[in-house]
Amino acid sequence: MSSVTTIQTPPHPTPPVTFVGIGPGDADLLTVRGARLLARAALVVADRPLDAALRRLVAPEAEVVEDAAERPPAEVAKSLAAAARSGRLAVRLLPGDPFVGARGPQEVEALTKSGLTWEIVPGIPSALAVAGCAGVPLLTARHPEVGLACATEDADWRALASGPRTLALESAIAEVGKLAARLVEHGRPGDSPVAVTCGGATTSQQTVVSTLDAAETDVANAGLSGDCVVVIGDAVRQRDKLSWFETRPLFGWRVLVPRTKDQAGTLSEQLRSYGAVPVEVPTIAVEPPRSPAQMERAVRGLVSGRYQWVVFTSQNAVRAIRERFEEYGLDARAFAGVKVAAVGEQTARRLVEFGVMPELVPSGEQTSEGLVADFPPYDDIFDPINRVLLPRADIATETLVSGLTELGWECEDVTAYRTVRAAPPPAEIRDAIKSGGFDAVLFTSASTVRNLVGIAGKPHTSTVIAVIGPATEAAAEEQGLRVDVRAARASVAALAEALAEHGRAVRQAAIEAGEWTGRPGRPKPAKTRRR
Repeated sequence: MSSVTTIQTPPHPTPPVTFVGIGPGDADLLTVRGARLLARAALVVADRPLDAALRRLVAPEAEVVEDAAERPPAEVAKSLAAAARSGRLAVRLLPGDPFVGARGPQEVEALTKSGLTWEIVPGIPSALAVAGCAGVPLLTARHPEVGLACATEDADWRALASGPRTLALESAIAEVGKLAARLVEHGRPGDSPVAVTCGGATTSQQTVVSTLDAAETDVANAGLSGDCVVVIGDAVRQRDKLSWFETRPLFGWRVLVPRTKDQAGTLSEQLRSYGAVPVEVPTIAVEPPRSPAQMERAVRGLVSGRYQWVVFTSQNAVRAIRERFEEYGLDARAFAGVKVAAVGEQTARRLVEFGVMPELVPSGEQTSEGLVADFPPYDDIFDPINRVLLPRADIATETLVSGLTELGWECEDVTAYRTVRAAPPPAEIRDAIKSGGFDAVLFTSASTVRNLVGIAGKPHTSTVIAVIGPATEAAAEEQGLRVDVRAARASVAALAEALAEHGRAVRQAAIEAGEWTGRPGRPKPAKTRRR
């Protein structure tokens, strides 16, 4: 006769407490596992307030505590343990790597005494990440040794001074002078090259290159503040050739992106790749037409073969038709036998995502005029139907209709969506627009120009104005704005690229004029141009 052992399980299984290294603080440098755990966490404990990008990774219902740096390690460990015992996943966020620095090991040791399990998710040590972004290689064949340390009062300064030729220290800016003096006092040569980087791996990063003897003065003159990474050694000399992060064409530029909220993401991501700080301000809200009757007839006409062509002039038009199709249980197969045209790269891309390959995209200017220039004239022998469906905004111009009519086509202009002016942005955004708080503003349509001026006022004369095409340029000039940049083709990617090229030219001009300060943001000329 065998016996069966019954094991009692707690009502809430106890998950391990997870310590996640967030690297230097840029959400893009977080590990994939770290991001997944943040999305699942019921409790998130951080040293200080999370920036917007990290906050977006946290579940909306999660409890977020942002003052751990001000509390004893044992107290933090106690709150993590309480969450775990209640069945809640607790994630402790630590700068850099959890085990590079004193704080992480102290909290883990305190947690271990409670008998709970724990997990470490490594992060990029801040000293390594920041040195890489500053263009200082820490470990190479020429510099085969590197020392990492925290510049604390009880550090072994004699060992640090006589240690590896390349030394990377995490410190507060206020302590850089003392740090340099102690290293010199204990034998490090005063002319040793030094790179001091604040705001590492962010768009506020700034690096000062100096020597141990002059570091305190040079850092003070540069106006640096906060925490920093100090790299000492001959590796610093390679920064002139290897600096890449701070030399991006729009590094630190604040760029206003006035678009509909759901359309700004791709443009903002491209701007970030150039080093800019995009600020999205919706100026247009897209709403359904007041009456669905026109769209219902258009969809029935598509299915029944009423049209020879369908012309999409915007992403919103594609979205409107797709949503209507989904309501009726239709898909891209309903376009069988219908020719499709698209104005603009993004519009064509949205069609392809829907499963529709456009037959015609303008070869030249990506505008209504460009489409008319390439559109075939109606031929009563080869074209069995002479009707063209135009699902567009309620405020669309007549250029396309008149051009296609002259080519012999009968156009059915259908209101697929309405564009309405968005609510005004917060007061601080409006003030920044008017006072020159933005280095540049990107306009992607004539309506964004009119709506931004209507809800927030005109951008300051010092702000670079970039537009996507001639119609947008004309609308900007009608509002009294000086246009500085125009995209080579009508796409948001080309617009961001054109602004980046302008940024490179502005930077080079500032360097040649001796006005380059090395600070993030657009170099400001001595006198602001007037329109």
